[in-house]
Amino acid sequence: MTTALLSSDGRELLDRLSGEQVAPDRALELARALRARYPADLVAAALTQQALRVAARAKFSRADAMLFTRDGLEQASSEITAAHSAARYPAGALVADLCCGIGGNLTALGRGRRVMAVDRDLVSLEYARHNARVYGAADALAAVCADVGDVALGGVDAVFIDPARRAGGRRLAAGRTEPPLRWCLEAADRVPAVGIKAAPGLPRELIPAGWEAEFVAVGRHLKEALLWSPALVTAGTRATILPSGDTLTAAPGAADADIPVAAPGAFLLDPSPAVTRAGLVSELARRLGAWKIDPAIAFLSDDREHRTPFARTLRVLESAPWHERRFARRLAELGIGAADIRRRGLPGDVPQIHRRLGLRGPGRATLVLTRASGRPWGLICADVG
Repeated sequence: MTTALLSSDGRELLDRLSGEQVAPDRALELARALRARYPADLVAAALTQQALRVAARAKFSRADAMLFTRDGLEQASSEITAAHSAARYPAGALVADLCCGIGGNLTALGRGRRVMAVDRDLVSLEYARHNARVYGAADALAAVCADVGDVALGGVDAVFIDPARRAGGRRLAAGRTEPPLRWCLEAADRVPAVGIKAAPGLPRELIPAGWEAEFVAVGRHLKEALLWSPALVTAGTRATILPSGDTLTAAPGAADADIPVAAPGAFLLDPSPAVTRAGLVSELARRLGAWKIDPAIAFLSDDREHRTPFARTLRVLESAPWHERRFARRLAELGIGAADIRRRGLPGDVPQIHRRLGLRGPGRATLVLTRASGRPWGLICADVG
């Protein structure tokens, strides 16, 4: 019945619901009214689709005109990350979008390029074609309903693969994808230019020599890892921050041992998770002239304030060996009633610590529980405006 949404009745019904956020207490009444004009299963599918569109607004600016499956929306690249990865492919190229799903990446790949979109689920493929049209990316689109392992890639210039990490509404076991990562990597034996979207937690030892691993964050949130075959490589490892597009890569010959370790200074820098996952904390320290507070902890410090897309900068109000009762007294003296507790390198249950601190007052702060030069350490910090 999900393909029925593409029929004239389905489109008419979706148009009626367009832009509406149906509250649960009104859904039953609305469904009753719609069933007087449309088949019950079509009404159910349309109401589900409208709920998915509302959820998709966080990813797509044109969500109210798009079509989604639940699994497809969960896995789909957002508009901003799709545009970023598509930029790696040259204009005019013929790109095979394998495991295209509902077309999150297709909406960007199809603008200025020829695309062969492949997925074995016909509903997803039809939705992908529809979504490409919504973004004006279907002018040179060929849609193929098949298992990606059965598709001939002769004449294709480049490949993008987003292997499934969900099936039947459930996430696959950790580290498993369909097709497997090994198959995706071996696609470069047939078409040299290959990009693979992977989970951000991908173990770096699984990345072959000569491939680039790019970790992409939107704001402070790590969204995805992109693996680029040698034909598309521009760096060894890269951290990218969107929407600004700022990137951080390692300087040739640089070593972690070059970065000094010292007690926290006037400012604490909390690197973006993209920087941390890319293993570029020392490179960021080198660029900023900052130091580490512990050899094994991903916090940096400096006595100068830094504004950088690669880290959140905090002003240090209190810095001392961690002692819960002493810090509770100091937080009370500072009038801190709300604290975001960041724990890194120390054991402890954050909600329980939060309760025991007994915070009261109008102020807000970030409480960092970590290690400094091997010792348990606490810092009370304020955001830099």
